[in-house]
Amino acid sequence: MNAPLKIAMPAEASQAPKAYKLLIDGMHVDARDGRMIERSSPGHGFAVSRYAQAGAAEVEAAIEAAHKAFETGPWQRMKASERAAVLLKAADLIETRLEEIARLDALESGKPIAQARGEIGGAVDIWRYAASLARTLHGESYANLGDAMLGVVLREPIGVVSIITPWNFPFLIVSQKLPFALAAGCTAVVKPSEMTSASTFVLGDILLEAGLPAGVVNILAGLGADVGAPMVSHPLVEMVSFTGSTRVGKMTMAAASNSLKKVSMELGGKNGQIVFPDADLEAAADAAVFGGFFNAGECCNAGSRLIVHEAVADDFLGAVKALAEKVRVGDPLDDRTKVGAMISADHMAKVAGYVAAAKTDGGSVFSGGGLLASNAGQYLDPTIVRNVTEDMAIAREEVFGPVLSVLTFETIERALHIANNTPYGLSAGVWSASIDTCMSVARGVRSGTVWVNTFMEGYPELPFGGYKQSGLGRELGKRAVEDYTEEKTIQFHRGQRTGWWVG
Repeated sequence: MNAPLKIAMPAEASQAPKAYKLLIDGMHVDARDGRMIERSSPGHGFAVSRYAQAGAAEVEAAIEAAHKAFETGPWQRMKASERAAVLLKAADLIETRLEEIARLDALESGKPIAQARGEIGGAVDIWRYAASLARTLHGESYANLGDAMLGVVLREPIGVVSIITPWNFPFLIVSQKLPFALAAGCTAVVKPSEMTSASTFVLGDILLEAGLPAGVVNILAGLGADVGAPMVSHPLVEMVSFTGSTRVGKMTMAAASNSLKKVSMELGGKNGQIVFPDADLEAAADAAVFGGFFNAGECCNAGSRLIVHEAVADDFLGAVKALAEKVRVGDPLDDRTKVGAMISADHMAKVAGYVAAAKTDGGSVFSGGGLLASNAGQYLDPTIVRNVTEDMAIAREEVFGPVLSVLTFETIERALHIANNTPYGLSAGVWSASIDTCMSVARGVRSGTVWVNTFMEGYPELPFGGYKQSGLGRELGKRAVEDYTEEKTIQFHRGQRTGWWVG
């Protein structure tokens, strides 16, 4: 039996929760009915934040402000260099407030503070990359249509974009969307998760300080039914960018279809790491633990399925177990912590339910598997489950917790079958010293990203998104700004028109 975790209470525990107002048309406003959402720290158990809770009136006001800013404001009419300058200024301001933002995300989500710092640093890099793309966005010209015709293709901002983000990476994910929409000249209404809204409100302040015109970005806290749903269905919204569960993604797509909005979605994953006998097994074991337990497994990219060759399974899993037992679980604000608190008690119970169901179905808990006692907060022991079969829920569904399922294979064909035998296709990893093996797996896996002899690294230059039910479209990469544009064809005729239809 593990000793109970001792969670130190931070200074914020003795203070009143910080209050945040909605950002609409450049102004901080309360909800008209005065409602508030209170968020407690999942790692400490005290109220850390309070947000004004938006409803229908606030959604309408925010979308109208974004529409007005797009139609009559300066943002889309600025030179690209001017938009880029605002984004670069925002990146600098984010960097100066990195510690503050990281602490907010750690307190509200339960993620380790050291990890949160890395995420905010990564977000700074994304904002700077988006600024560079603002200046490289361009159309095309066609002078090969005959002497009398010149064809020009313009890329124009699509309009008002509704951006809806999840609770697991509050600042990082909004930074994978918003700067690219802004670089294209769009305006936006942003809804962060009602559980982790604080850092997005700080971002709103940063954007105003950076010189973003009023109404270009509007930020609403609230529930999905009250805020997210009308943001998706509103006729003045031209595009929806959503990250969240596949279940809610399907509902979002259905609602957006009524007005044929453009939809970009990054959804769930059930990602496999495939380990061959000739791999660097020490590196692969560390990556298996990292892939399974990073962000407490509350990650769409989590390597939640470990697919190991039978020839090395026992020895390799022994190494993975030894590393897993060294993973430090505890206070999110402790720099040494690797796995923090679960986002909510309900979610922790759901994750524990997957482990219990796997045991009932014939799986066996190889390491971990229990709820961890603590003086505050909710924590789950990182868990490895063996004897998993492909038909088990734990092998097919997104558990979204620190749970690693183990399956074995004998041939590369079998490994690919297991890897592809889920409704998802977000990412995968392959571990082998053979370039032929790595290439065969990389080509054969149906997923948007394949890591070869590494796992879960990301760069703004590389597109991110999934196959199958893991989403639609791609974020990041050199075409990320183009996703927030429409193409317009203009044809110029030179000289007297010939070929009269009515002669």
